[in-house]
Amino acid sequence: MSYITRWYPKEHHGTALGILGAGNAGSAITKLAAPWVMLAYGWQGVARLWALLLLGTAAVFWLGSTEDPKQAARPRRASGQPAAPLARQVEPLRRLQIWRFGLYYFFVFGGYVALSVWLPCYLMAVHGLDIRMAAVIAIAFSLPAGLLRVVGGMLSDRYGARRVMYWSFIGWLVCTFMLSYPPTDYAVHGRSGELRFTIATGLPVFILMLMAQGFFMALGKAAVFKHMPVYYPDQVGVVGGAVGAIGGRGGFILPLAFGLMNTSPMCGRAASCCCSASHR
Repeated sequence: MSYITRWYPKEHHGTALGILGAGNAGSAITKLAAPWVMLAYGWQGVARLWALLLLGTAAVFWLGSTEDPKQAARPRRASGQPAAPLARQVEPLRRLQIWRFGLYYFFVFGGYVALSVWLPCYLMAVHGLDIRMAAVIAIAFSLPAGLLRVVGGMLSDRYGARRVMYWSFIGWLVCTFMLSYPPTDYAVHGRSGELRFTIATGLPVFILMLMAQGFFMALGKAAVFKHMPVYYPDQVGVVGGAVGAIGGRGGFILPLAFGLMNTSPMCGRAASCCCSASHR
């Protein structure tokens, strides 16, 4: 993050960091490609192929990138001067604002990771889908939620990260309510008799709401990243690392919370399915 922001003016930081964050879509591509590679070459083949891709990416970066302007000028400007003390470098971590950013990222990024892991098992247990269809729907959520970070970054540059965060959380709240609303039968006793109707979210509506949820998550992830170079332009590295670490914990803690909150037999099967899948 620190490297990216050095190359672009602050009015384009949101877009640049949104493009960087679109790399989250790699998790969806992995879900799509890794099973086929595993069937053809075994799980060792997946590890070897991904390692080769990683080495190729590292080579492209090594050969095609240069030191950022601020870092390149630092030895000439500060020749003979000691480096800044560690206490001063990590001083921003004492501020509550950093931990608020981390809390935002805990939900928008950690929630994205958690749902990506949880969805296939949930769809199989609740909607009776097979593993292939459940995986396709999970990809329909995780791929746009990664790629659309670019849109979130552009909107953050244009309208401000704070406003985009409001859009993200409000939209996310609406989608979450729709997704979590259980099938319910209502009986209304009126003057002309009893009126009965049912409110239920079918699978097509569930998928649409899921994709909308991914879109609002993408907006939130991009908006959080936009905040950091605005408030801490000289400490983007340490602030971004702390916020990213807190967000990563969400991807670990939230699936455990999903399992603990499930009490019905159907949800219990979904929880055990996801736990066994994570061990595999």
